[in-house]
Amino acid sequence: MIDKTVASAAEAVADIPSGASLAVGGFGLCGIPSALIQALLEAGTTDLEVVSNNCGVDDWGLGLLLAQRRIRKMISSYVGENKEFARQFLSGELEVELTPQGTLAEKLRAGGAGIPAFYTPAGVGTQIALGGLPRRYNDDGSIAVASEPKEVREFDGASYVLERSLRPDFALVHAAKGDRHGNLVFHAAAMNFNPLAAMAGRITIAEVEELVEPGELAPGEVHLPGIFVQRVVHAPDVEKRIERRTVAAAAAAPAQEGSVR
Repeated sequence: MIDKTVASAAEAVADIPSGASLAVGGFGLCGIPSALIQALLEAGTTDLEVVSNNCGVDDWGLGLLLAQRRIRKMISSYVGENKEFARQFLSGELEVELTPQGTLAEKLRAGGAGIPAFYTPAGVGTQIALGGLPRRYNDDGSIAVASEPKEVREFDGASYVLERSLRPDFALVHAAKGDRHGNLVFHAAAMNFNPLAAMAGRITIAEVEELVEPGELAPGEVHLPGIFVQRVVHAPDVEKRIERRTVAAAAAAPAQEGSVR
């Protein structure tokens, strides 16, 4: 069996060229491969096409690459937490392919399963199917690139739109635990998009918080088998942030005897 571990995040991403396409796991700031993103930032890689649910926030996650103008195009489903993202898109500096969230997940899963395209009801009757959705603006606010119409077919009396699957050059993912063969275990909401991104990438690089020896993971514990993973990096001390902190209002003090509620 092959030991897929590499010594550092920098070594793991060293061969990712400028102009590459990447699938990046995570949901908001949960389960993002922050060590690999930082290594890619330090490597100077640019002109990237990134597939991810979102683009981080202004000062963390993929937002770090975005702030340095390293991302040419984003394929995403939610982009509402990043002001720089909005500024670059509206000023014509960034191309954006907005995709329904479930469709984005299936594009990655199907790509990893070897399925080139699929039909879905999501987007039927909207610009997702009809075309004309802005992907890149000119600096004067006019539309430079718009989406093309997609094929729509009827099955059992309902309409479905044809969507192409995704097979990015590389995938960067984060797992709570992994072994040297690339078998991965994800924690809670980090299951969102990380397994799918890992399946879709032609070369998948996983950062793991806890690295264990082969055989230590029970087969039923494994969320993603190592066949989908080519490189493993031990990243035990990655910084984790909360995207938007909310707290409940303090509970009212119990009423005293004789008081008015």
